[in-house]
Amino acid sequence: MRVRAFASFRVGERAEFTKTVTDADVTLMAGISGDLNALHLDEEFGRRTRFQSRVAHGVLTVSFVSAANTLLTGPGFVYLGQEIKFLSPVRIGDTVTAVSEVAEVRTDKQILRVRTTVRNQRGEMVADGMAGVKKLSELE
Repeated sequence: MRVRAFASFRVGERAEFTKTVTDADVTLMAGISGDLNALHLDEEFGRRTRFQSRVAHGVLTVSFVSAANTLLTGPGFVYLGQEIKFLSPVRIGDTVTAVSEVAEVRTDKQILRVRTTVRNQRGEMVADGMAGVKKLSELE
């Protein structure tokens, strides 16, 4: 990936990242994050909830958005923040596609506002939000 000039970004530009969520992904996220909630790790527990199965961590879903943002911008950007709504659970075996689309270009501060969505293999939106990313000026 090459470093892009900030002036080259346009509203509507987009990138996507697709991943099938595995048991290993969820187990590793639990270990990395320390979030050992039974909803993520115990199938029997998950079956007794409204979700009727184990579900992936929300932060795992957001990590796919981060990957899409990186594909969109290339190197040299830092995440400023993410506002996200989780609309449906992501389950082990789901294939999700995170899409990042430039919604606003702030040339004065070298900030992109990015619309972020995640859909599962059935096309159902599982997460929706906005992110802010900033160009590292020393790489210009």
